[in-house]
Amino acid sequence: MTSKERVLRAFNFELPDRVPLFDGYWAEFVKAWRAAKRVPKDVSIQDHYGVDIRIAVGDETLAPSRAVVLEESSEYRIERDGWGQVKRVKKGGYFFEQLQPNVKSHADLDDLYADPPDMPSRYERLDAAMPALKQRYAVFAKTGGPFIRACFVRGDVNFLTDMAADPEFAADLAMRITDHLIAIGCEELRRWELQDTGIWVYDDMASVNGPMFSPAAAERILAPCWAKMIAAYREAGAAHVILHSDGNIAPLLDILLDCGFEGINPVEYNAGLDALALRERYGKRLILIGGLDNAGILPRGDRAEVREHVLRVLAAGREGGLVLGMHSVGPDIAVETYDYVIELLREYGRYPMDENPF
Repeated sequence: MTSKERVLRAFNFELPDRVPLFDGYWAEFVKAWRAAKRVPKDVSIQDHYGVDIRIAVGDETLAPSRAVVLEESSEYRIERDGWGQVKRVKKGGYFFEQLQPNVKSHADLDDLYADPPDMPSRYERLDAAMPALKQRYAVFAKTGGPFIRACFVRGDVNFLTDMAADPEFAADLAMRITDHLIAIGCEELRRWELQDTGIWVYDDMASVNGPMFSPAAAERILAPCWAKMIAAYREAGAAHVILHSDGNIAPLLDILLDCGFEGINPVEYNAGLDALALRERYGKRLILIGGLDNAGILPRGDRAEVREHVLRVLAAGREGGLVLGMHSVGPDIAVETYDYVIELLREYGRYPMDENPF
């Protein structure tokens, strides 16, 4: 069974040959894995472990043509990115410090500039590779979501303040960003012919304790944006629309499902999202992608604890609807521990699944 067949059967709550796998790997983990396994450089870690999903994204920023490096030192780079924000990035780092937002006031909304969504340079990095990727993986398109991308344009503290103090302005900004993201997502679906898989919306909005805003604010400001995105992607042919958000999004799940999302990733156990409990509550309304604890259980590496945890997550997929993973595998997880997770997946994640593997 191909990865695409496996994933789509799972997403449709049908039974593939085994539970699919979706994980990303930190460079430090890959280095440790290569050293431990003596793996040749031409063998990818995704192929070694049998990862089934690939996420494909173009340059979704508002104006990539206006991105520019403003200042550079041995440690940092200060740049204006395609969202129009000025930010400081530590070299070799992933996160950044926003120094200046694009939108500083209501008046700036009408001056938001965006390059054309079908500008070839947005997508050419993946165009040539796409046929091979689609042969190997279940490939999904991706855009950001209205919350996180509005934060890029306005600043996270500013936008959260707007949501509480000026919801009309926050809703206006979020919808303008949404319209841009829809245009990008529909172009990705069309250009890469990914309609039969679909698209993921990456909209990180929660900490381990809960969402960064209330369900009432989500319903008033963001739900119309999510619903509009999902409707547009469905109209563009997307078979599935999945939400990615780290953290505890449980207080928002009913709203998200009502908007039309079918599944969530990474189902962060450390943030209180238990895959089996979610399956019991939502049944076949919710595809679960993730579920493993990369913050506590797997870094500890206790074999008995890991086994119990992995089998519990796998139990949430007895009737399909599960992709196993943890979103990111860091260097605090031993290669031997991750190998054990994969052993358990191969032994107990095959269909038909044992009713009581404990």
